[in-house]
Amino acid sequence: MKKLKLFDKLAFFINSVAVTLLLLSYIIPYLAPKNFAFISVLSLAVPILIAINVLFFIYWLLKVKKQLLLSLVVLAIGFKYLGSLYKFSSSKDVNDANNISVMSYNVRLFNVYDWIEEENVPLKINSFLEAQKPDVVSFQEFKKNSEIKLNAYQYKFEKLSGQDGTIGQVIASKFPIVNSGSVEFPDTHNNAIFIDIVKDNDTLRVYNIHLQSLGISADVAKLKTENSEVLVKKTRETFKIQQEQAELFLKHKNQSKYKTIITGDFNNTPYSYVYKEIKGDMNDAFEMAGNGFGRTFDFKFFPIRIDFILSDNSFKVNGFKTFEDKYSDHYPIMAKLSLE
Repeated sequence: MKKLKLFDKLAFFINSVAVTLLLLSYIIPYLAPKNFAFISVLSLAVPILIAINVLFFIYWLLKVKKQLLLSLVVLAIGFKYLGSLYKFSSSKDVNDANNISVMSYNVRLFNVYDWIEEENVPLKINSFLEAQKPDVVSFQEFKKNSEIKLNAYQYKFEKLSGQDGTIGQVIASKFPIVNSGSVEFPDTHNNAIFIDIVKDNDTLRVYNIHLQSLGISADVAKLKTENSEVLVKKTRETFKIQQEQAELFLKHKNQSKYKTIITGDFNNTPYSYVYKEIKGDMNDAFEMAGNGFGRTFDFKFFPIRIDFILSDNSFKVNGFKTFEDKYSDHYPIMAKLSLE
């Protein structure tokens, strides 16, 4: 430190703060928001903290300074976090005759309030589904719309509420549905629904989860008007609610005897407590077969992944894709799965 110039001393101090926060974020998935609500908020900043530490590593590397070890060691410790943010490998795409293609898509009410500058959104989503042909598709924030046909799907389960009973979650399937239901979350329109489908001689369970929303705008101008203290408080309370919802969901899931696929909008990142609890020992399709940034939400500041497809070890993940079609504030994701 004594040999560092004043600017580099300041840079090293900032680097040390970024390293400390990133190290702290590594334990967040193990801290229940009900008990550590304030710290849990830090999970949203993990992509930024990773990027800052990578930049500091490059900075010290170019200056040939041993301070590069500070960020390098911490990034190495949390190497799995890098895999949740960015996959350097190419996408896996195995065409297996037994593949089941599963899509998850938060359609944001089909843009009924013109949130995005895109016309004929329901028709374009229809065309998108017809082109991609998923065998099973889970919708969050679905709104009944005469332009949404879903003609390719003979079987469907929906759980709708709202003032006019037209908004909620839907799962559509090309395979017969032999059972279905909903896991109700108290004091909210959010829930988790499920279907049991029959493929060949197997009964498979598919969940569609929509956890409590953070209510954070993806629009930079609107976000700048938010009071930071109020924003943090709202986020803390939302994380507590999400924990309660995850516990209700897991209680239901743990009673199931079927091979299971989980889809949905968790409204939280892979660095969070609820993600760790819901994922358990299941496979994250993006981590197994995706590539690039795992961005599923159109947040302007940094790539954020809050939509997931998880499968238990009965399945092999043969492919994963995040589509860039922007008909919502979320991007659709699809996985190819086959039974082991």
